[in-house]
Amino acid sequence: MPEVAATLGRLVEDMLGAGLPVRVRGWDGSEVGPSEGPVVVLRSPVGVRRLVWDPSELGFARAFVAGEIEVEGDLYEALRRVWAFARERGRPRVGWRQRGRAVRVAARLGVLGWRPAAPAEEARLRGRVHTRGRDRAAIAHHYDLGNEFYEALLEPHMAYSCGYWTSGEADYTHTDAQRDKLDLVCRKLGLRQGMRFLDVGCGWGSLILFAAEHYGVRATGITLSARQGEFVRRRIAERGLGDLVEVRVQDYRELAGEPFDAVASIEMGEHVGAVNYPAYTATLFRMVKAEGRLLLQQMSRGAVAPGGGAFIEGYVAPDMTMRPVGQTVDALEQAGFEVRDVHALREHYVRSVLAWAGTLAQHWDEFTRLAGVGQARVWRLYLAGGALAFAENRMGVDQILAVRPTASGVSGMPDTREHLLGARMPG
Repeated sequence: MPEVAATLGRLVEDMLGAGLPVRVRGWDGSEVGPSEGPVVVLRSPVGVRRLVWDPSELGFARAFVAGEIEVEGDLYEALRRVWAFARERGRPRVGWRQRGRAVRVAARLGVLGWRPAAPAEEARLRGRVHTRGRDRAAIAHHYDLGNEFYEALLEPHMAYSCGYWTSGEADYTHTDAQRDKLDLVCRKLGLRQGMRFLDVGCGWGSLILFAAEHYGVRATGITLSARQGEFVRRRIAERGLGDLVEVRVQDYRELAGEPFDAVASIEMGEHVGAVNYPAYTATLFRMVKAEGRLLLQQMSRGAVAPGGGAFIEGYVAPDMTMRPVGQTVDALEQAGFEVRDVHALREHYVRSVLAWAGTLAQHWDEFTRLAGVGQARVWRLYLAGGALAFAENRMGVDQILAVRPTASGVSGMPDTREHLLGARMPG
């Protein structure tokens, strides 16, 4: 049998007109490519067979999750090199000669065969997109891995969203950045003791608990995840906040009753879907009183892969939809809000995601015990790819501050950034 790596390297060079951007090691031990940097290890012919059937992000992701392809060294750097190579070369034009050669090479290496089944970790949702039942299933796929898994991954606040990094000092941690993000949200909302505050998509309760403890508000959070609801109720009891904090397992479309003094929704709008987004923004508008503030933190993406790409849609966040930030601003204005401030946090997300990736790497054995090797590999690829997407400005994240005007159109909000932020966290 010919040397696997060299044979595949020559085939790629013929098809793309350039050498490999990373070193490749075949299942026979042969290697080809740059001598420095990460190494892509082809552990079996099955991994290459997946790429023959699906020569795309999804084919690589399936082989990686299944453990048929490994990356030794820095996965972030490996992905960066491959993305840069793809941008430089553009979409390859593969003619019949290259296709014929590829089939012959695949046959010699024992790669040909039926399409391998997708790994068990791939989402298999049913029903019409963004119905209430399917939305619950999509949320469960991502968030119901188990509270122990997320407790091991996240910092003590259990904030699963972009932090706000206010210092570059060595002793400034991810926990500090999440605390400063939570405080930033509370200040932008102008929270004060006795106010009623709603968090739509509250996750593990980081914001409602923080707002009650530090700003004295009466906070309500809603989530679709039963596991998250259980966790928040336990923390409410542990901290003696039963008189101030309530959590409901509830769909945003089921919200009703008296509007709140302030409303937040932190990285939840991505799960709503384009069709339902007007209903989502209308609900936010209805649930905040006149002159009340809304703080929406949301990821953004251009027209290319608005769901995040085949891997994220298949393994991490099914049915997720991101839009350019301008479209989100338009949607809020169409719902009746007056948008007062847009604050880009893209660079902050790079540091946040890399912090999670570092925790995953440091405690790898614990994560494989909690979720299984395949799911841990999903998260390794997800965090490395996500950090790179934010670093390269293929994804962004923004805090959008808006107010519900009165019937006369008066918002009653000051017009300076200092007044918008209000006082810092007490103490």
